[in-house]
Amino acid sequence: MHRDDFALSSDPPGRTPRLRASWRRSERYGLADDEIRPVFTGSVDTESLLYECGSEVLRGLQRTLANEPVSMMITDPDGLVLSRLSEDATINRSLDRVHLAPGFYFAERNAGTNGLGLALADRAPSLVRADEHYCTGLRGYTCAAAPVVDPSGDVAGSVNLTTWSDSAPELLMALAQSAAANTSALMLARGAGRAAPPTPHGEVFRVYADRSRAPEEGLPTSGWRSAFTEAYTAFRRGLAVAMVGEPGTGKTALASLARRELRRERVLSARPPAPDDVESWFELWVPELGKDSTCVIVSGVDELPAWATTELAQVFTRVRATDDLQPYVVTAGSADTLPAELRELIDVVVEVPALRFRPADVMPLARHFAHQARGREIAFTPAAARALVAFDWPGNVRSLRRVVRDAAARTDRVDLHHLAPEVFTGPGHPLTRLQSVERDEIVRCLTEPGTTVTDAAEQLGLGRATIYRKIRQYRITVPDRTS
Repeated sequence: MHRDDFALSSDPPGRTPRLRASWRRSERYGLADDEIRPVFTGSVDTESLLYECGSEVLRGLQRTLANEPVSMMITDPDGLVLSRLSEDATINRSLDRVHLAPGFYFAERNAGTNGLGLALADRAPSLVRADEHYCTGLRGYTCAAAPVVDPSGDVAGSVNLTTWSDSAPELLMALAQSAAANTSALMLARGAGRAAPPTPHGEVFRVYADRSRAPEEGLPTSGWRSAFTEAYTAFRRGLAVAMVGEPGTGKTALASLARRELRRERVLSARPPAPDDVESWFELWVPELGKDSTCVIVSGVDELPAWATTELAQVFTRVRATDDLQPYVVTAGSADTLPAELRELIDVVVEVPALRFRPADVMPLARHFAHQARGREIAFTPAAARALVAFDWPGNVRSLRRVVRDAAARTDRVDLHHLAPEVFTGPGHPLTRLQSVERDEIVRCLTEPGTTVTDAAEQLGLGRATIYRKIRQYRITVPDRTS
């Protein structure tokens, strides 16, 4: 079978768009169908939470499948095989010959279309049977893999189960998904105790002018001005733009504001969907692309499954070939994480700086968000303003908006004790729920007007030495009200 036959002909059962996209990527990597590019690293991280939890889950599964020719693996997010468990010597020797072994990278760019590589590329459970593998050397196997999500919601790696190609793939897929889910749950239980954020569903919504308008009479604040000018100039020239920057920096808001300066009537924002919702997500917004006086912002393109990125590139290519092109916008975490297929369809990359690099913007934005929440001017004490400006805002503008709105909902004059405890806490390790409660109580006492550290210790029933130790532990800093 020729590669183009697989990718472009009418599809036999099971040849999904994901598999076709994966074969195309494999070809772009320059892989021959009889080639596997083994990349070996001298060591693997056996101290990580992923390795610890994944190995424990797979050992339990191994006891269930003691006499079955199934090899079970844990990989990191780059496809590096961290561990492999199997009691079947024959399949172990066979997998050694194709370098599917600890210490080797087995991502798509190393081995072409395969189960674990596809699961990591698309961030979705994947089953690759026999001749669905790109490389002929892997067509004697069936591989089922599922991504493992860490407590923060990021993909930490994958669980991969490999057996001979004539075995039952449906059971293999169910086992891989169950093992990945159990590994994620165990990581959550042993991690910081924080629940993973909800899975996105690919909302498509209209951005309204009153929600995206920046402070200071609708003009961007000083730190945004350069990025705004770049975006506005590109839009005037009819160019496709990528807005890049950390999560929460306001990439979508800035793009929407620049578009509205050109009197565009409609700005639609399409957030990245869950892997199972990609097809319906495309159906929601693709018909709007290219319509007159409409700008589509596709957010988080670096979070899309790889096959969805391929489809998106094809959509943009078709639109660029028409005479009715309306400039489109994508957002990503950085220029480096822009998928290669999309990078060549982007004319201008605009970087939106993180809030910690533009402290002069904090108070104008804070006053804007407070006014937005209450419909009138809200005052900030000098101490509260110093606390807001001094904080490094790891969640950027999104976090500032949340903190300010919560504070403004309680008072017309925001002081220290109205602000969230996180504002007074320096960077450090994630806290457990119990630690968070303890930190919040210490901050609550310290930020009450007229309260000293000694007073706070008495209120909390702690000794002076203990509360000072806790203040250092949680890196709590409360600005002096009198300075």
